[in-house]
Amino acid sequence: MDKKTIIIISSLAAVLLIILVIGGYLYFKKSKSWNALENTAEDITNSATRGVLPSLQTNPLEDKPDINPADKANPFKDIKTNPF
Repeated sequence: MDKKTIIIISSLAAVLLIILVIGGYLYFKKSKSWNALENTAEDITNSATRGVLPSLQTNPLEDKPDINPADKANPFKDIKTNPF
């Protein structure tokens, strides 16, 4: 075979493969099994994390005690400085 024929055959095979992959993806995406898989994965995630994860709105260090002695010992803490 000549180089030109090999190049044409391999490019046609590559284009056909790309078309088959895209078509398969679109078919699988529109099929009912894909939606069932999405819903099942979402249900499993929700049931697995129900009651286990803490609320994201809480701050565990909100009520921590003030134990830094330097905050109480600084007499110049409330003095305003000249901005110029």
